[in-house]
Amino acid sequence: MKTKIITLLLVGVLASSCVQIKNDMSNNFDHAFAHTVYFWFKNPDNAADKAKFEASLKKFLNNSEYAKTKYIGTPPNAVRDVVDDSFTYSLILSFESAEAQEAYQSEEAHLIFIEECQDLWEKVIVYDSQGI
Repeated sequence: MKTKIITLLLVGVLASSCVQIKNDMSNNFDHAFAHTVYFWFKNPDNAADKAKFEASLKKFLNNSEYAKTKYIGTPPNAVRDVVDDSFTYSLILSFESAEAQEAYQSEEAHLIFIEECQDLWEKVIVYDSQGI
């Protein structure tokens, strides 16, 4: 009986922990508007270019007054044919609204980032989406 009670208590604690983690994640990502950007560098293996890009991008994101979620990624070693790993960097941002994302486009921190780094990339593709 004592073992059953302890087991039930542990299950309850674990279940409430999972709910809390899920809630924390949903609070960090604003589902109203997502802005996903993929960058292809002219010289994707150049360490100096990567360092310059990362420093400028982090400076920009730390100073953006509109971007909420701020995720910078690099391609994984794809093992499935459906995964496009041809890009150099990805950026995923969330915004509280389409209007906030539009304002972000002309904010000084964003424009400085583009000016500092546009010579590094040969292609940029943006996917914007509104939450449902």
